[in-house]
Amino acid sequence: MQPALAKSFYQSVDAFIDKQLPRLEQVYKDLHAHPELSMQEKRTAKIAAAHLGKYPYKVTTGVGGTGVVGVLKNGDGPVVMLRADMDALPVTEATKLPYASKVKARDARGSETGVAHACGHDLHVTWLMGAASVFAEHRHQWSGTLLLVFQPGEEVGRGAQAMIDDGLMKRFPKPDIILGQHVMVGEAGTVGHRAGAILSAGDSMQVKLFGRGAHGSFPELSIDPVVMAAATALRLQTIVSREVAPAAHAVVTIGALQAGTKENIIPDEATLKLNVRTFDEGVRDHVLAAVKRICCAECAASNAPRLPEFTALDSYPVTENDAQATAKLAEVFQACFGKRAFETAPASASEDFSVFGRSWKVPYVFWFIGGTDPATYRKAVKKRTLNALPANHSPLYAPVIHPTLKTGLQAMVSAAAAWLNAR
Repeated sequence: MQPALAKSFYQSVDAFIDKQLPRLEQVYKDLHAHPELSMQEKRTAKIAAAHLGKYPYKVTTGVGGTGVVGVLKNGDGPVVMLRADMDALPVTEATKLPYASKVKARDARGSETGVAHACGHDLHVTWLMGAASVFAEHRHQWSGTLLLVFQPGEEVGRGAQAMIDDGLMKRFPKPDIILGQHVMVGEAGTVGHRAGAILSAGDSMQVKLFGRGAHGSFPELSIDPVVMAAATALRLQTIVSREVAPAAHAVVTIGALQAGTKENIIPDEATLKLNVRTFDEGVRDHVLAAVKRICCAECAASNAPRLPEFTALDSYPVTENDAQATAKLAEVFQACFGKRAFETAPASASEDFSVFGRSWKVPYVFWFIGGTDPATYRKAVKKRTLNALPANHSPLYAPVIHPTLKTGLQAMVSAAAAWLNAR
């Protein structure tokens, strides 16, 4: 579809979006104030399903746990899937916004935690609800089938697979294209797209190191797992600096090191929790193998009584956009946003969005929407302080509502319209 051929569609849709913005802003604030942890998104799912139910979508709830799927068949044409993730993070919000989350909940281990939409999934849900309204109200201007997926559990890497395991591919039409987007640090009002790898693979694991406990006054009687863990943590950082070529991006992060309960007791064991990000399968295999090699070697060097215990926590594949589909979207975004649409660099964040495309074996495209106040972002660029801006997963992260809300909705709608015979 050439963007010029759908000029009337874009004009009427843009006017409709403007009228919907006040209502969608209230939806967003409500979702932001009532976040839910991964695989617990019951309230959010109910809101999404109720919204779809106002229109002639065939609505299915409880897919993969709390997932919601809406199908709108509107004549002959391609099947287009739009996806939004619904879950929030175990983070205590510190934004001080009037609609900030005050929610506390129990995590998977039963511990109480603050909960916040510190990643922007509340905005993703709002965008998809808005897109549902746009296409339902403008059925005379497009043809095909729209498949809307509100996905649980992205933050734990289980939601997409849970929906597939629950029969998503058998129960619903196979898409010709799968589309998704994410709010990120970037100037609000902009859209960043990229062919090929746009998000890294992500692999998290727990490593338990075993020693021999003793009184702190008799260290010679121990095999100290704290020292073992400290040495392991330092050595693991050499994987990227000494085993991966500078041009081959990789990240190894140790997010937790846990051992002991008292200052004068050498414990029996220590636990590391670490995360690996890569963009290439070969690099991924090498880094993961190096992690295990180094952990085992440090245990051997410490004369540990047994080898370390490795437990996989979650795993995300590389998000690799289809080149032909991305080129089509780039043309549409250029027509809609002009210079505000551009080719972006890949990000070392990870997503389970690509699980849908990989499972169905159909092309997919994922892109970024800037959510940072434009004046703040430009000032940070000028002062070279971009790294100081609150980013996704920070307790201080909160996208500016305008123009982020409208830009994301325009991008989602225009992307889907590129396949839905818009006129």
